Amino acid sequence: MTRDATRSELPSGDTGATMTLRRLIAGTRCVLFDFDGPICRLFAAHPSAGIAQRLKGWLTDQGHRTLVAALAGTADPQDVLRAVGAAHPGSELVRALEHRLTEEEELATAGARPTPYADPLIRTLVAVERQVAVTTNNSPRAATRYLASRGLSDCFGPHIHGRTDDPALLKPHPDCLTRALRSLGHPPQESLMIGDTRADAVAARSAGAQFLGYAHDERREDALYAAGASLVVDSLEPVLEAARAEATR
Repeated sequence: MTRDATRSELPSGDTGATMTLRRLIAGTRCVLFDFDGPICRLFAAHPSAGIAQRLKGWLTDQGHRTLVAALAGTADPQDVLRAVGAAHPGSELVRALEHRLTEEEELATAGARPTPYADPLIRTLVAVERQVAVTTNNSPRAATRYLASRGLSDCFGPHIHGRTDDPALLKPHPDCLTRALRSLGHPPQESLMIGDTRADAVAARSAGAQFLGYAHDERREDALYAAGASLVVDSLEPVLEAARAEATR
């Protein structure tokens, strides 16, 4: 479930990690979920590399060949958006590019695959009176569409906080977390973020929230520990068990 005692600063074995998860759930009033990763694999059937290529093709058609040439090795559509935002901050070009990315992400929701244990974890957290929110670099429209398809809209209500038309506010900037905390009405120290990237860990720390890493492979796990995560799980099952244990207290 976790790496090792030195890396995670936990007692050896799963028992210590399980108790830490239970303490995390017991001590939090709200849980902030990154979207792509902890809730679903958004691009399972609509690969992000293809989206990045189409965005670059559109930029080329708009006459931005020099900028596109500098992005030749970029396969992440959000990195394309960041680069255009840095080169043309506040421009109509950035807004149009963000709109195209949103459309691609909405298309991706049709083939998105739920992360194992994510749906019951969300429902269990709500059942034990924890508020939940989405804090994501993806479009809130895409997150809203996916959650509706899973029957989870009522769990989150209005608390879906995603990308704006200002790429400078993408995580690791804490903007979406601070917006979520403000809307939920809880102080950062009573919140827990579940994320799967270095940007999530940095944003959580900047916002003052506790952080739980989720990693489905060793490379991502190493990156989360390097970013300062004290606990990383490779499955949400023990988190679900910790939430269910809270119901029996």
